[in-house]
Amino acid sequence: MASIVIDTEKCKQDGFCADECPAGIIRFEKDSFPAPVDGFDEYCIRCGHCLAVCPHGALSLHGVSPDACDAVNADLFPAPEALAHFMRARRSARKFKSKPVPRELIEQCLDTVRWAPSGHNSQPVHWIVIHDTGEVRRMAGLVADWMRMLVSSNMPIVKTLHLDVVVSDWDRGADKIVRGAPHVVVAHGLREDMTAPTACTIALAHFELAAKAHGLGPTWGGFFHAAASTYPPLQQALGLPAGHQPMGAMLLGWPKYSYKRIPAREPARVVWK
Repeated sequence: MASIVIDTEKCKQDGFCADECPAGIIRFEKDSFPAPVDGFDEYCIRCGHCLAVCPHGALSLHGVSPDACDAVNADLFPAPEALAHFMRARRSARKFKSKPVPRELIEQCLDTVRWAPSGHNSQPVHWIVIHDTGEVRRMAGLVADWMRMLVSSNMPIVKTLHLDVVVSDWDRGADKIVRGAPHVVVAHGLREDMTAPTACTIALAHFELAAKAHGLGPTWGGFFHAAASTYPPLQQALGLPAGHQPMGAMLLGWPKYSYKRIPAREPARVVWK
């Protein structure tokens, strides 16, 4: 099957697909139908721009037809004011309810995040969901062990992040590592893939907003990620595939409290050129 199939009965020869193609690999001349250039399959990143932009549903890409795609519904887009308020009201939960989050709800958020952008449409993001609360607690203990190792080495980061205090609090039953979150979501990718770190960070940011829209309290797990990046016992507990590196962690659960106000933030630091 050809990489691009044009329905000549629907095509209006407007050239939108060729103009929108980020790789410039669709040939179009006036009064003709679009066609792939030589080497199309080698350079096509399967982003689907050409398929998405055609207003007439005349183009199929790599066997995917317009009818197989969901239609964009602009009526479901949030208004700018609503989106700005939603993003400003977002807060990191510091206390969680013990009530678990259904797996189906987490899967729904992760499914939405599949459309997060990635360099060259490489889609390098993989996920590990630590859903069992006992496993979360066990792995948080490994994070505490990692902190103890740093404290004993007297590294500068210990003082900067007050890791000695975090460990002391953990030992007396106060959890400042995962904050009592019932679940942890870890994004990971191939260590050698230069697109993976940024793509995972973007995906986690999208996941945070998707989870927040469901009333969850997603919170970036900085301590957990730092330990997972460098501490072999935690890496082994996670069961990362060979050659993979954790790129970020998100604590997840139902927030114990709701927030009533939006505290101020520093003005944006912008230089215009």
